[in-house]
Amino acid sequence: MGGWAIAVHGGAGVDPNLPPHRQEEAKQLLTRCLNLGISALRSSLPAIDVVELVVRELESDPLFNSGRGSALTEKGTVEMEASIMDGPERRCGAVSGLTTVKNPISLARLVMEKSPHSYMAFSGAEEFARKQGVELVENQYFITDENVGMLKLAKEANSILFDYRIPAVGLETCSAGSASVEAALQMNGLPISVYAPETVGCVVVDGLGRCAAGTSTGGLINKMSGRIGDSPLIGSGTYAGKLCGVSCTGEGEAIIRGTLARDVAAVMEYKGLGLQEAVDFVIKDRLDEGKAGMIAVSNYGEVACGFNTTGMFRGCATEDGFMEVGIWE
Repeated sequence: MGGWAIAVHGGAGVDPNLPPHRQEEAKQLLTRCLNLGISALRSSLPAIDVVELVVRELESDPLFNSGRGSALTEKGTVEMEASIMDGPERRCGAVSGLTTVKNPISLARLVMEKSPHSYMAFSGAEEFARKQGVELVENQYFITDENVGMLKLAKEANSILFDYRIPAVGLETCSAGSASVEAALQMNGLPISVYAPETVGCVVVDGLGRCAAGTSTGGLINKMSGRIGDSPLIGSGTYAGKLCGVSCTGEGEAIIRGTLARDVAAVMEYKGLGLQEAVDFVIKDRLDEGKAGMIAVSNYGEVACGFNTTGMFRGCATEDGFMEVGIWE
């Protein structure tokens, strides 16, 4: 084994005109989360524990689109989703439609460990959360003034904001203000005028070569109530096995169609590709015209990322001292 490794992301598809102070805030949060995970790995915590710990930290900060700060539905409410997977035995847990659970990633883990199921959603997941005694809060806790403004913008444009954030200041210079019909992306064949996803995720391999992955999101701004994206879908947004752990971000519908996370493990296993080769192959050949990114670790302590968007909020570190936080290519 090559030692431990960790990677985190805060979403792919960064607006090229994102103000410098917002870029710096994102880098600081990613660095803080990396350091939290590094400390846990140095204390010999298992990979699955580190993934949960780091994603909880991301969910608790309103900067990215998960937990507090989640995107708002067309009704002005928050519906969150998350998944987690433990590679050695391919155990997994996932949740969708959460409105009161403070840390969705922890409920996903409880589904994995304390229920006979792999996936729970909406009222059933909320009831399970109450029975498990997890921390619950009012839906208002998750809603930020910025996201209220973004929902207003989306309704005025009669569009879905995909997935999350355009800077409230300087809107006229960002992609929301400059989007044109000709340049619009499509989701399931329908145009979307804004692309700015900020789902969060973490992948870890510990010192014993055990891989784990977790992903959490609020989804799309102005999404239809009940919409489920790739983040809670094992094999699409999240996957971990004996060879690797993967977390994806971006155009959920394209990630679902390509079963992106599982495909990384599949081409490693069946084509003999290395980790970065596998990530590059999947991003290039499995997304059709979709836009997405991913982070990954291997059981040999390697770390990799890939994206076909303008950027991806990401950071990674390895046991040999390497550490990097970036946004652009």
